[in-house]
Amino acid sequence: MTMIQAVFEHRLRVRYHETDQQGIVYHARYLEYLDVAMTEYFRHLGWGYRRLIEDGCDPSIVRTTIDFVRPASMEDEILIGVRPLRIGNRSFTLSYEITSCPQGELLLSAETVYVNFDAANRKSAPLPASIRNRMTQDLLATPTEEKTPKSQRPPIPD
Repeated sequence: MTMIQAVFEHRLRVRYHETDQQGIVYHARYLEYLDVAMTEYFRHLGWGYRRLIEDGCDPSIVRTTIDFVRPASMEDEILIGVRPLRIGNRSFTLSYEITSCPQGELLLSAETVYVNFDAANRKSAPLPASIRNRMTQDLLATPTEEKTPKSQRPPIPD
């Protein structure tokens, strides 16, 4: 499995309430971790979540795929790597990898497709140009050999 070249990383420590009876992170909690990392990625780009919405970007998940490799446990420190994979007119895809700290072992890889949502009209909306342009800079900074060939990608809403 190829490790992504993250353009942003967010570190977390697994807390007791995030684990199940087996002492490992409950699988649904990983979606929360991805959501936190997406929010922090946009903060890193210069948009706290309030400003992101004020500027016309309200990312809503339409698809997430997750490959679980190995579990994390209570008190483990994890690193969530984020990078844009695709950017459309109304949607974008972020690629994630969660690794253990400090070992760097891959725990999980995921891709999430987001559509920009206009809450007033309850429809998709174009991504603001300033946000799309800034994300495109990160997309272009990623080596091309790591990008998924278009023939292997499912279609995304645009």
